[in-house]
Amino acid sequence: MSLFKTTDGTQIYFEEHGNEKDLPLLILNGIMMSTPSWASFISGFTKHFRLILMDFRDQGRSERKDLQYHISVHKSDVVDLLDHLKIAQANIVGLSYGGQVAELLAIANPDRVKSLVLANTPARISPYLAELGEAWKEAAELFDGERFFKLAIPFIYSDYFYNQNLAWLKERQKMFKSTLNREWFEGFIRLISSNPDFNVLDELDEIQCPTLLLGADRDIITPIEEMKMIHERVRNSEFLIIKDAGHGAFLEKSEEFMTAIIGFVLKNC
Repeated sequence: MSLFKTTDGTQIYFEEHGNEKDLPLLILNGIMMSTPSWASFISGFTKHFRLILMDFRDQGRSERKDLQYHISVHKSDVVDLLDHLKIAQANIVGLSYGGQVAELLAIANPDRVKSLVLANTPARISPYLAELGEAWKEAAELFDGERFFKLAIPFIYSDYFYNQNLAWLKERQKMFKSTLNREWFEGFIRLISSNPDFNVLDELDEIQCPTLLLGADRDIITPIEEMKMIHERVRNSEFLIIKDAGHGAFLEKSEEFMTAIIGFVLKNC
């Protein structure tokens, strides 16, 4: 559990778990996440990999910024982290916003990516996703964790998950109320404002590494149709759809999510 300084002087928080001699697996967070979001996955992944977690700037324990930046800055931060850890090439897992960063990395720095997993990840900001982002920003600008949960979170999980886990979700709502402060909301607003023009559809054919796409059949944030566009453009990519799950499939069907990643990465290394 450490901090390192990027080339532009930003302090980035990261964690390493497992055996340093194992295959490196770097996971890139979704926009509302931080390294603790992966706590329940650590024991499973470290049976096979040197697991590396990081918080993007404005996430978790990484430095908060005052000025707006573009999503591409995270790509440089990831390269800086790999350099810091003396890792020439890593297996990259990106979830949603983290998947967008992973796409940028695989396109611009293909030599640093051994294999790629894009989970619930878009290759563009569609009109629907842009409007959803604006709604999330308005919810964040209330600076109220409980109200933010009520307004933003139902989009993330499937109706199936809500119907089966309402008590757990209500506890999460209380946690949002007690832990999310103004600093968190301001960072979230910068993160969600960083990619209004994001569109790598025409560059996806530059991704050459083995690639797994993980979608979910009830994901309304990154619908299957959006991920099919990636599948059609990334040569020899594999596409796995997790059933009865939404955008938060990594939590809704965590065993399926982790098993798919472990099997794919081991098969291609």
